Amino acid sequence: MNAEYQVVSRQDKRQLTEFLIKEGQFLLPMVRLIEQAELAVDELIDVMGRASIEAVLELSAQEVAGSKTPGEASGEVRWHGRQGGIVHLAERKLKVDKPRLRHKAGGRDAEVAIPAYEALHADGKLARRMLDILMLGVSTRRYKKVLPEMADSVGISKSAVSRQNIAAGEKLLKELAERNFTELDILIIYIDGLRFGEHHVLGAVGVDVSGHKHVLGLREGANENTTTVKLLLEDLVERGVAPGRRRLFVIDGAKALRSGIDQVYGKDNPVQRCRNHKLWNVTDCLPKEKRDQIKSAMRAAWKLDATEGQKKLEQLASWLEREHPSAASSLREGLSEMFTINRLGLPSALRRCLGTTNLIDSSHSGVRQRTGRVSNWQDGSMALRWAGAAFEATEKSFRRIMGHEQLWMLKAALDEQERARTGQAKKAG
Repeated sequence: MNAEYQVVSRQDKRQLTEFLIKEGQFLLPMVRLIEQAELAVDELIDVMGRASIEAVLELSAQEVAGSKTPGEASGEVRWHGRQGGIVHLAERKLKVDKPRLRHKAGGRDAEVAIPAYEALHADGKLARRMLDILMLGVSTRRYKKVLPEMADSVGISKSAVSRQNIAAGEKLLKELAERNFTELDILIIYIDGLRFGEHHVLGAVGVDVSGHKHVLGLREGANENTTTVKLLLEDLVERGVAPGRRRLFVIDGAKALRSGIDQVYGKDNPVQRCRNHKLWNVTDCLPKEKRDQIKSAMRAAWKLDATEGQKKLEQLASWLEREHPSAASSLREGLSEMFTINRLGLPSALRRCLGTTNLIDSSHSGVRQRTGRVSNWQDGSMALRWAGAAFEATEKSFRRIMGHEQLWMLKAALDEQERARTGQAKKAG
């Protein structure tokens, strides 16, 4: 599969700048650090831009004073700590933390200007151009070219950034794409799709036995496409989410999703249809004055045991059939899988979390926040790159699922079904 891709403190920002100087132009780690603050795209650009510009200022200072030599003072121009500064953008000002240089002799006129800072302080268009270069690098995955181009725009030699450090960033990207889940006992897999312009990305989020969430994988393509679903799931198998244990799959109801699960993980895994998707599908077929009544009836039925609840919804479908046959048909479609979690005997607190794809939908919400300013989705690869970076960043703010204290009950139910299936297979053999 293609690579997927606390409030931020002053110290965090400084560490970010130092990483850019020492480790090259690899930008995904910046996203990972920044997004721990659950920042939206505007703020993401702001902090990434500040960190990148501060790295350029550091490189510019190095060309004047040479590299820092901790514990040793040498040369006519010397490093003298740091101080606040202002870089003018076209529409506003951006506060930065810049190096301070002074002449060896000292005195009132000892301050030495940093060429890149002087240029950026005076020309808002120049700083805006640097941020454009930054975002182009993120969106096209040209990470290794970003900082040299930004530096070059204010007259810093591209050779100031070593190729060896660029390679270090590329290595980190490879490690990100090769995440392995062998050591995790993934009990639940949520699968849903997200749209970027005309392009679709299918995502999978897993929940381990302790209730922690993990972005498992992404694949460019729609969830109505069985081939896309199979490719995503087969990639999960290769990276440790093996078919050897029974899991609960929570999906939006697309037939291709169920077909892909059956083909890759087998037909014995319980599948729960998203109840929110079912509500939307049914009520979209109804006039507005009837929607609230039908929603209430459906939600009430889902609180009953599986047999009684399914019976109530069958009666509701019969009542709808004459005047609203499309709504009745939608309600009956996949009806049994609407009650999978009821049949597993799970407590209500856990059912609330497992009855919908809200968990992955909330990830989508984070992704939309982080990609909301992008209007020109050039191709599926671009959509996948942005989705990967945004999903991975959103993961940093994940909390354990609601009712995680009761996940042992789901595990017990899944393990019991597996033992029963194995026992039946031995008897048949």
